[in-house]
Amino acid sequence: MFQELIAKMAREVEKLSYELNVTLPFEIRKAVELGDLKENSEYKAALERQQFVQARLGQLTQRVTKLANIDIAQIATDRVGLGSKVIVEDEQTSVRESYELVFGDAGELQEGHVTMASPIGRALQGKAVGEQTIFKLPTRIRRLVIVELTTIHDRGVDELA
Repeated sequence: MFQELIAKMAREVEKLSYELNVTLPFEIRKAVELGDLKENSEYKAALERQQFVQARLGQLTQRVTKLANIDIAQIATDRVGLGSKVIVEDEQTSVRESYELVFGDAGELQEGHVTMASPIGRALQGKAVGEQTIFKLPTRIRRLVIVELTTIHDRGVDELA
């Protein structure tokens, strides 16, 4: 799970580094050659892209550092934590929902994935089977009971890759 995510981010870092160090300097140099920089949209676009790429590289570096420092042995074996798959039942509607707690950006999420930092992710963390969790939404308060839990330790190596 972590190695795949680190590898994915490393590929993005490599691509963005090439863009930052090769492609964008070429585009900026080409735009400068066109003359007046005050009204040069190519120059402005290249500078904006350069700022975006630098910011994204900073983000990725922070995330890789955080991922590298995660000690799976420190994740609880009987409570909801990073990598857990959990089935909850809404006490009001008796509807069951399944979630997997992941470490990631909203853009990377798949069906049923929630980040550790999301409201539901924070509400589920540290809960065990049979426990109730309460979290507030803008329009109501939800009360969920943990019905089933599969932690990162219970999952096979194939599932984590």
